[in-house]
Amino acid sequence: MAIAIRKATRLDKLPPYLFAEIDKKKREVAARGIDIISLGIGDPDLPTPAHIIKALQEAAARPANHRYPDYEGLFSFRKAATDWYKSRFNVTLDPDREAVTLIGSKEGIAHIPLAFVNPGDVVLVPDPGYPVYNIGTLFSGGDPYFMPLRKENGFLPDLTAIPAAVAKRAALLWIGYPNNPTAAVAPKEFFAEVIRFAERHNIIVCHDNAYSEVYYDGQKTASFLAVEGAKEVGIEFHSLSKTYNMTGWRIGFAVGNAALIDGLGKIKTNVDSGVFQAVQEAGIAALTGDQSVIEEMRGIYQERRDILVRGLQAIGLVCTPPQATFYVWAEVPKGYSSASFTNKILDDTGVVVTPGNGFGAAGEGYIRFSLTVDTERLREAVARLQKLRV
Repeated sequence: MAIAIRKATRLDKLPPYLFAEIDKKKREVAARGIDIISLGIGDPDLPTPAHIIKALQEAAARPANHRYPDYEGLFSFRKAATDWYKSRFNVTLDPDREAVTLIGSKEGIAHIPLAFVNPGDVVLVPDPGYPVYNIGTLFSGGDPYFMPLRKENGFLPDLTAIPAAVAKRAALLWIGYPNNPTAAVAPKEFFAEVIRFAERHNIIVCHDNAYSEVYYDGQKTASFLAVEGAKEVGIEFHSLSKTYNMTGWRIGFAVGNAALIDGLGKIKTNVDSGVFQAVQEAGIAALTGDQSVIEEMRGIYQERRDILVRGLQAIGLVCTPPQATFYVWAEVPKGYSSASFTNKILDDTGVVVTPGNGFGAAGEGYIRFSLTVDTERLREAVARLQKLRV
């Protein structure tokens, strides 16, 4: 006799996984014989650079790499990561105490609340935002408090609007710039404001910096850790996924405050066995090798950005050309919700976009486009979109 399966109540708190819902709708439209062009999920279509692949092939052949890896990651990888931070952001970090290797930054983002959030603690979560900020909060027993990101404030949270009683209960604050999904960029002055807020209320700051290298027009983005006082209050998550087109490789790292790194490391030691060492060696090749591949990538994305933005503006959709990320955040026309306009685009054109409300209630009224198809395919998507009647 089968037993009665009872799911943990924490699963009841989870929203439907955004891209699972989109995939279901895609299958329905494809079944009608419509050619699908996906501008939905943010997964780079560009290949991983050849020298990184070669490094993996060589490392995978070495028997020493076939055993369990170090939980905190190879020292040589952490050293490569901290050296890269010094070169890119002029941030000095101790690879032994202030860096930990991650199975992609998503893993670290999901795990860090388990180390620092007790049941009933508040976590300040941007809205719209990367869904894992909220999900990690829920899994740790924390209470999310959503900070709306509004156009009139440059899609930065208004820290002054957080009630004093909420700030008093808060254990952790999430920010992420360049931002997913809004593509906003934060100035250093905002990071300084965040640091003062964290010091005043004794709150840990977690900054998601996965898109730092996807910037345009030569306007380099900043690291939170480059601002005075940041390392006393915070930690920064980075990933090789977007920088080197390595989403499937699952390799990233966190750097910053030594106590925060230690706490995250303790969680990881107990729940995972680290990153395959051959992948870490390939990561070293990425971080220490020819960085001109990133510049080439930026050029490709910038060309795509300009094609899409011109196309969207030609049909009357309001959007600001992003200065970073490979996303375009556009307002939906009057008379539509995020979901209804997303469905109309898919039904009428076969183009997949992401509804803004999938990233949080404050994302209602927007849709997100990803620049992750080749130029020819993107031009075709724009041509189809220009036939929309809105």
